[in-house]
Amino acid sequence: MITTSAETDALKLCQVVLDSTGPRRLAEFYRSLLGPVYASGDEPPGVGEPDGRGRERLVLPTEEGTPQPAFQHVDRLTPPARPEGSVPQQPHLDLSVASLDDVKVQHERVLALGGRLPSDNEQGPDEPFRVYADLSGHPFCVFVA
Repeated sequence: MITTSAETDALKLCQVVLDSTGPRRLAEFYRSLLGPVYASGDEPPGVGEPDGRGRERLVLPTEEGTPQPAFQHVDRLTPPARPEGSVPQQPHLDLSVASLDDVKVQHERVLALGGRLPSDNEQGPDEPFRVYADLSGHPFCVFVA
């Protein structure tokens, strides 16, 4: 099947949605790590107020044309076992930085935000990178672009 330019131009990747048993907690992790602000209406509630949106789905808008992270509630989640294990990696996020020094800076930030480092390939010969797990266990990589 051959697709036309008009067909492919009609589709744009707009979101990467991560499942979580705690969408607000996971959204806060990525908001702190990447810096975007919440979509209107998705902001955290005031102290003592119920978090209706944070129990369902949250979006962190990005600049035009860049896929935005979104977080949706699931009752249970089996995180991937990385680098090896019975649950495959599944889709993951790749985050890039300009230098190996930047990888080290981001490493400290990820750990301070509660992320884990299941796999470190910083000294890899072809492409230095580190594989992290977020608060829900989703893998993401930080590498030098």
